Formats: sequence, structure tokens, C-alpha cells
Amino acid sequence: MSLSHDFDVLIIGSGAAGLSLALHVADHAKVCVLSKNKIASGSTSWAQGGIAAVLDDRDSMASHIEDTINAGGGLCDYEAVKFVVSQGKEAINWLIKNGADFTKDHEPDKETIVEGDYHLTKEGGHSFRRVIHSADATGKEVQISLEKQVRKHPNITLFEHHMAVDLVSNGFRDPKRQKCIGAYILDSKRGEIDVFRAKATVLATGGASRAYLYTSNPDGSTGDGIAMAWRLGCRVANMEFNQFHPTCLYHPEARTFLLTEALRGEGAYLRLPNGKRFMERFDERGELAPRDIVAHAIDHEMKRLGADCLYLDISHKDGGFIKEHFPTIYKRCLKLGYDLTTDQIPIVPAAHYTCGGIMTDLKARTDIRNLYAIGETAHTGLHGANRMASNSLLECLVFANSGAKDILKKINKEQFDVEIKPWDESRVMDSDEEVVVSHNWNELRHFMWDYVGIVRTTRRLQRAARRIDMLASEIREYYSHFRISPDLLELRNLVTVADLIVHSAMQRTESRGLHYMLDFPKVDPEMDSRNTVLKPPRRPNNR
Repeated sequence: MSLSHDFDVLIIGSGAAGLSLALHVADHAKVCVLSKNKIASGSTSWAQGGIAAVLDDRDSMASHIEDTINAGGGLCDYEAVKFVVSQGKEAINWLIKNGADFTKDHEPDKETIVEGDYHLTKEGGHSFRRVIHSADATGKEVQISLEKQVRKHPNITLFEHHMAVDLVSNGFRDPKRQKCIGAYILDSKRGEIDVFRAKATVLATGGASRAYLYTSNPDGSTGDGIAMAWRLGCRVANMEFNQFHPTCLYHPEARTFLLTEALRGEGAYLRLPNGKRFMERFDERGELAPRDIVAHAIDHEMKRLGADCLYLDISHKDGGFIKEHFPTIYKRCLKLGYDLTTDQIPIVPAAHYTCGGIMTDLKARTDIRNLYAIGETAHTGLHGANRMASNSLLECLVFANSGAKDILKKINKEQFDVEIKPWDESRVMDSDEEVVVSHNWNELRHFMWDYVGIVRTTRRLQRAARRIDMLASEIREYYSHFRISPDLLELRNLVTVADLIVHSAMQRTESRGLHYMLDFPKVDPEMDSRNTVLKPPRRPNNR
């Protein structure tokens, strides 16, 4: 039997962005947090490197802003970058007050961060050591500390194994009158679709890197929030900029295991199969060039040599230092037969981060009233054409705070004045063709990797667009005839996001940042500061 719930704030997603916003509003609102799997199953727990913030007196906000803009290839929004960077120290202190335990040089003797208290590392694109971390498992530490606070707050209700099907509006097509009033949610264990009404709905669903065959992301990174917001009528921007992390472990049992950029920040080298370093030929910053440059260089050398992988080598550093600072990576590599202290580690690039997303302002507001988006699912203007390392968790924290402030200003003025009809399954049946879902899923991820990967051409993009059209047609037919499952919902969302990626890429006839076109290999000055904005047709979104 279908259930109905009413909350002041509905948060779809349970990573750093969603949990942070929940804690910011919970003292003054009734809050619901949804996770489509276990609460800690999202990308936050997988983040290794750290959080970038100006925490050292020798560093400056001006430098962090400049580094971010340089990495972003001319497409960062200056005001967004300034907004995020200026709140870095405050965000870190808030995490510490909520129990996050970061790696220290020595025990701090003050409530606020002072130089020397915490170990700061340096990553690609940064001019200073400004990445605070918890060994090599920063995301896990952040997730655990926030989850502890959320679970004990009396105003927050957690729903695990609940996946959003679609957002629901009040029925008006006029953008000035339209507002989001909640969502249809699949309880995966019961197999029922429930109604969740809310005065404010927040998308914190992460990115869409599972659209690609090889990715560093968990299984849930299927672009759910982006697809749902698009179907409701929100604009999306810069979906062509998919970041491929340069160094994922190349091993059949570890296709999603990331080797953090902090390894290179602490002196690791990239090597060819013959042992020679090569990054100096591509960028004077060598291994610490921004991720787009490093990923392109690795991809180029692999194709030039016909190599299955290249290698990461930190064996020249002290073994005790490696084990202390990278314990998770050291243990995982050792389990797979590689000793980080003595061996070169085989690596390949893999899809890692969605730099585009749902367009928002500095208060995390989307085009639809009462609908907010935070974290990787949002396009805030911070990342531009390439995200600089360790700016992502910072973005989650800052926009969770700014979105929460805007919600609390408005929430008392909103009423539950529109009913949401129960989900109608009277005309669907149980599927006897689940193989269609798995087959389409595999086909999508293969041709996205082959045609819309690190290196693209117009012809490859056109081929991908045709394949997506056929898949989308099959999926729509399947969706309209059979009962919904989590796999079907993810496939439906992925094909939508893949379509957005391809059509965004076809509009950018240049090479910039993470978007590299063989037939347009140079930056086009006329496209400086020009975002790729896609606007959906207005249409009813309810089934």
C-alpha cells in the first residue's frame, strides 16, 4: 500500500551536501533525508584526497581564487568562486565542531585552525598546500561524522533504500507560478511508490559518471537529480565537461578504486611502461598539472604506445611516510599484489566528476520555486571547464549552508496547499524482460566511453546521439508498460543525462578544459566565458 509523508524539507541524497543542509535547517524544520541505498553509499565516502581551503597564513584567498579560475579554463564564474573560497575556513571549522577528525601535525590548542595544527597537502593546480585531509579517507571521515549528528537529531528522519522517481510540481506551466511540492519515491524494499510532500525540496544526488564504462564512482552515480530536474523544467549547463580522474588502479578486481591526487602532491611520478617520466613534455607543472591536462597526457601516451595502462610511482619516498599518509591505498594495493612502497602501480583514467549540472544561483536555487540543488548535481559556476582537485567537498559544504539559509527564510510562508495524487500503477505489469534493462545499460556505457570519452570528434558525437535516441525510445516504452525497479529508474536517468552530455558537447566547437575535440583542437576565444546552457521544453512531468 502506498504511503504519504509531509515534511518541511525533503532532501534527496545523503552525502556531504545533503547531510550538511539537513543539520543546518533541522533546529527549525521537520526534515527528511532520502538515500537510495544505505546512507553512506554515495560518492562522499569514496573521496580520498581532502578539502581545499585557505588555512595557512602563507596562503591567500586571492591565490585560491586564481588557481580555481586558471584550472577552470576561462569558464568559472568569478563571484561563485569568490563566494565559495571566502567561506572555506568557516566550513572546515563547522566540520570539526561536528566531529570530523583531520590529520594533524600536532594537537591543536585553539578552537579555530592555526598554522601548523593540521597537515595540509598539495594537489594538482594548487599553488600552496591547502588541502586538509583525514589520511587518505577524508570523505569517509566527513560522512561518518555528519551521519552521527544527523542520526541523533530529533527533527531529522532518514529513509534508506528509497529512490526518487520524479519530482512533482503544483501543475502550473507558467514559470512564475510553478513550484516544486515534493516527489514520488520508490521504497525499494516494499516495492511501493510513496508520496513525499515538502515545502522545500533539495536535490543532493551527486553526479553521473556511471554513464561511462570505467569510473571511479559508486554504482549510485547515475545522474538522478539532473534528469529529474530536467524533466520538471530546469535548465542544465556545461554537461560536456566530464572530468576523468587520471589515476585509477588498473586491475580487473578494482576498476573503481581511485589513487588519490595527494599521492602526486606528495611526490609520486607518472611513468611509461619503460619507466620514463613524461608529464614534463605536456606541462611545466609535471604531475601537478590540472586533471584535464594529466588525463589527456595519459590517454595520449596510452594510445601512442598501444599500452593498456601507465604507472604511478611513489616508491622513492620513505616507506613509513607512505603507510602513515596513505593507509587505505597501501592496504588495498597490497591485497591486490602491489606494494606502494616498492612497486610501480598500474593506472588508467576513469570518469570521475560531472562539472556541469542543474543551474543554480548562490543560494542554491534552481529555475523552479522551492527546488534547490547542491553538490555535484548542481552547476554553480565554481568549476568552469575543469574542477580543481578538492574543491568539490568545499562546494558541498558552502552551498548546503547558503541553501539552508534561504530555505529557513521562506519556509514559514509556504503551505501544504496542493495534494499529490497517489502513483497510478493500474495499467502496468511485472516485467518478464529484465534482460532489456541490463543490455541497454551495458550498451549505453560502452558507446559513451568509446564516443564521448576523453577525446571526441563530431562524428563520434553524432553516432552517440543516434544510439541514445534509439535507447531512449526503448526505455520509454519499457517504462510505460512495466512496474518500476531501481535499475530501470537509473537507466532512464542515465540515458537522459547521456543525451544532455552529447548535445552539450556538440554545441562546443572547440577544445577547452575537459572537453577535447580532435576536429576542433584549439580554444576558441569567441567562446570565452560562454556556458553551454540547455533549456528543456515545458511539459507535464507526472505519469
